Amino acid sequence: MRAVVQRVDGARVVVGSGDEGGAADGAGEETVGEIKGEGLCVLVGVTHDDTPEKADRLARKLWGLRVLEGERSCSDTGAPLLVVSQFTLYGDARKGRRPTWQAAAPGPVAEPLVDEVCARLRALGARVETGRFGARMAVSLTNDGPFTVLLEV
Repeated sequence: MRAVVQRVDGARVVVGSGDEGGAADGAGEETVGEIKGEGLCVLVGVTHDDTPEKADRLARKLWGLRVLEGERSCSDTGAPLLVVSQFTLYGDARKGRRPTWQAAAPGPVAEPLVDEVCARLRALGARVETGRFGARMAVSLTNDGPFTVLLEV
């Protein structure tokens, strides 16, 4: 599993209502996940050999990651997390001009594992907001720092 973790001062995910493949263009858009104030926006990618154990490891890492103000973690402060599935984290653009997505797990494999990351975070005591799996999402955030790290478990 891969994650792009951004320290944020607010973040949200919007989708077009009733349109899993369309853009959120203002008309009929729905906010499906939002955090306000200090927290983490986490984009999660899943590959073919990922497991529930890796989801647990990622959740524990996110919960204890000391990247918030004063080198504190979400577990220290109770800061929320916005977790968004992002298959493109496993895109490969080393050859040619079009990325390939062969390393990204298909939806039936990836969705339960992203859900597992969220469930494990919640079991640890985290407040977790999410995007909508498979939807075309508009993610907006205020990157605080800016501060962005990559995790791989």
